[in-house]
Amino acid sequence: MKLLLLLTFTALAEFDYRRRSALSCPTLCFCRVTPAGAEVVCSRRGLSGFPAAALPPNTTVLSVQNANISSLTAAQLRAVPLLSELQIYRSNLVNLSSELLVGVPHLNTLDLTGNQLLHLPPKVFSRSSLQSLIVKNNRLESADAAWFSDNSSLTWLDLSGNRLTSIPAALLQKLPRLVALDLDDNDLRELPGDTFKGLRRLETLSLAGNKLTSLKPQTFAHNLQLKHLYLQENRLRNLSAGLLHGLRHLELVLLDRNHLLDLPAGLLHGINPSLQIALSGNPWECDGRMEHLRKWLRSHPENVLFLEEVTCNGPEALKHQQVASLTDELETCGKI
Repeated sequence: MKLLLLLTFTALAEFDYRRRSALSCPTLCFCRVTPAGAEVVCSRRGLSGFPAAALPPNTTVLSVQNANISSLTAAQLRAVPLLSELQIYRSNLVNLSSELLVGVPHLNTLDLTGNQLLHLPPKVFSRSSLQSLIVKNNRLESADAAWFSDNSSLTWLDLSGNRLTSIPAALLQKLPRLVALDLDDNDLRELPGDTFKGLRRLETLSLAGNKLTSLKPQTFAHNLQLKHLYLQENRLRNLSAGLLHGLRHLELVLLDRNHLLDLPAGLLHGINPSLQIALSGNPWECDGRMEHLRKWLRSHPENVLFLEEVTCNGPEALKHQQVASLTDELETCGKI
């Protein structure tokens, strides 16, 4: 009898907790209670400040969009200790407090896309189980290894659309579990050869839309699990013959819209037979140096995206002709 009363009391207490949690919802937000906890979406314009006081205490998912939140503190996040996903999207966020995630030990996804973050304090992303971090389309001018604790659990990092001129190898050394890294649309001009050395589990690397003119031969030497490599819309003028050697899992390489005049013999030697590569939008100089690429294109047309758009930029007699369609023309252009 006592056991039955105890079970009944426990069930009533749990019901009352869920009822009170369901009734608590910030103004301008929508709250939905699920078996796992409350999901809160604040997408209406007019929200000013982080709605910590009115959030259901069992909130697990919180999305705030188009608000006016200048800062976010660890004290505010302590109001939702069960939080697993947090999105602060296009909300004029400028400041994050140090050790921001101390009070949300279960947080695995943090998305801060489209804010005004310029600098981040040390330890801001430490002391958490964070796995996915997105700080896309902000104003970051530098990245600091002090943001993270050693041996971070992060597997996905998106810093695209910022103003980064470099990415410290010391920062990436703290992220040994990283599977995907997005650095698109920054201001990267040069990458030291050891930049990605610590990322031995990396499968996707996005470097598109930067200002890279060259890559060190050993840039990807330690990223043997790499599957997707995005290098389009840079200023690459030449590539090392050994740049892709050892990357036997490589499935996609985008090199379109660079400043490449030719590709070195051996660059595509020993690649994954199913590799897809994009080469269009480069000013290919169709002289004798292009002979090996011409032969490779003719023998591997199924591996090339938009093959018909891989065309000669020079000499004038061959301009706009498809490289793969050339036959004896290269012989008359002077081999080097």
